[in-house]
Amino acid sequence: MWSLDSCLHLWVCQHPVSMRYGIRGLTQMIWSWKGHSPASGNVYVFFSQDRKTMKALKWDGDGFLMYTKRLSQGRFREVLKNGDGSVRRFQWDDFYMLMRGLTPVKVTVEERFRMAAR
Repeated sequence: MWSLDSCLHLWVCQHPVSMRYGIRGLTQMIWSWKGHSPASGNVYVFFSQDRKTMKALKWDGDGFLMYTKRLSQGRFREVLKNGDGSVRRFQWDDFYMLMRGLTPVKVTVEERFRMAAR
């Protein structure tokens, strides 16, 4: 059984993808990326042009699993960064917040006096 957890390596496609693609179309796209294999056990994440739909693809040892999420309201926030590559590493924390509809903010910790414990 496949579950999404923090031990997985996630990669996000830098360009919007037609959600008409199924497992075959998405695996062919992954093969086109240098150094990537759809059978690596990594999770590959794809977003639609309108950012309402997300697909994730993973090889589980004897077949592919595809996880799809389509939002009934709103859109997934923008996570793509301008760059040369077609794919980039995606951190688990970013993925989790994205799926929950959370937007990260910069948190700063102020310096405070702390007495050393004896």
